[in-house]
Amino acid sequence: MGNRVKEKLQAGEVVLGQMLLELFTPGIASILAQCGLDFVLYDMEHGRCDIGLVAGLIAAARGAGIVPLVRVPDLGALPLSRVLDLGAKGVMVPRIETGEQMREIVAQLKYAPAGRRGVALGIAHDDYSAGGPSCLGEANRDTLVIGLLETARAFENLEAIVATPGVDVAWIGHYDLTTSLGIPAQFDHPLFP
Repeated sequence: MGNRVKEKLQAGEVVLGQMLLELFTPGIASILAQCGLDFVLYDMEHGRCDIGLVAGLIAAARGAGIVPLVRVPDLGALPLSRVLDLGAKGVMVPRIETGEQMREIVAQLKYAPAGRRGVALGIAHDDYSAGGPSCLGEANRDTLVIGLLETARAFENLEAIVATPGVDVAWIGHYDLTTSLGIPAQFDHPLFP
């Protein structure tokens, strides 16, 4: 399996990618891979991408050799792990505000004993070859968990969120954060972190 984006992040390296809210065609993954990007992030929150469309896009990305990540529509879009079953290597979950929410998200995205993700083997995420006893642990290691922090409340609870075991990235949702702070799109304002 493997997830080179997660491996590079753990090694302190820079990763480059593109979030897509439009241009949902299978060929875009190959174009981004040819540009040298590490990942493509398909947006199901604001983009016009549904579960059926993202399934094909994930397959195209995997075939092109670029790591597919998905921003799910909401932290209540259950099960969050559905895009992992389709072959995504990571999930971005919007509007995280507390450590408790982050722990719940990790639990949904990881197999036992680290979580309670439902087990389905021999499908897209494992290239249709049900693995042996080690495959669930490998999937847990490979899954990139991204919490999207977009509110003042999230930053009040930042330490608890980032200290959650299993969280790999805390991503700032800059437009939503400035709006939450009462300074919409003012990125040079002293209140903006």
